[in-house]
Amino acid sequence: MNATMSLKGTYIAPERLAGSSSAAITAAAAPAPRKLLLVDDHELVRFGIRALHTEIGGVPIEWVEAGSLLEAIELYGREGDVDAVLLDLNLPDCKGLQGLRQFLQVHPRARVAVFSATQDEFVVRQARALGASGYVAKSTMLTQLRETLATLLWPAGVPDNRGLSGRSSLFPRFPSSAMFDRVAELGPRHLEILELVLSGCANQEICSATGLSLGTVKNYVSSLLLALDVTSRSHLISLFR
Repeated sequence: MNATMSLKGTYIAPERLAGSSSAAITAAAAPAPRKLLLVDDHELVRFGIRALHTEIGGVPIEWVEAGSLLEAIELYGREGDVDAVLLDLNLPDCKGLQGLRQFLQVHPRARVAVFSATQDEFVVRQARALGASGYVAKSTMLTQLRETLATLLWPAGVPDNRGLSGRSSLFPRFPSSAMFDRVAELGPRHLEILELVLSGCANQEICSATGLSLGTVKNYVSSLLLALDVTSRSHLISLFR
């Protein structure tokens, strides 16, 4: 009989054995998917990004989606193997960069790139200072977005066989500015207070948002004015308009 005997004494047809071996080789050669968490409250935006990037350089992309910050924080913890996060700034349950700050407080080792329609220089620099791994504009061209995602997913460099350089800048470039350079040197709490001041919050509102005492908030605001070399709160706000 033209067949191959297994260890248990049963016969396996050669063509079945060859097919099984081929399937095993194909499975072993297939690249492992990379997992991206996309956080945006617009379902159409999530659908478009997911549909345009089912793979990058031949590597399958597994998308995990969230429509709010709380959902994103829970999903990241539950999934356990998310390679990177695209985080929108305008979500129903957080304001501006507060979402980035809160996400990184819970998951400090996450690679989080801000995904935003704005490219305001202050916001970009502040996001970087807060620990963002990148800043991706929603208006980015498709080819550039793929390179940026590749850099985000393979921070140590894209494997040669992926057909992507993986050297895309993860942050927009701006001319050097003394004011913004000073902002980049501020600590996390100062940045948080600065963001609230620029949002028009009074000292008492900052107390409520941060849990700090009124005296502490006044000290932070005074030190901000000194660090940024401005004479008043209104002067500070005018510089970032």
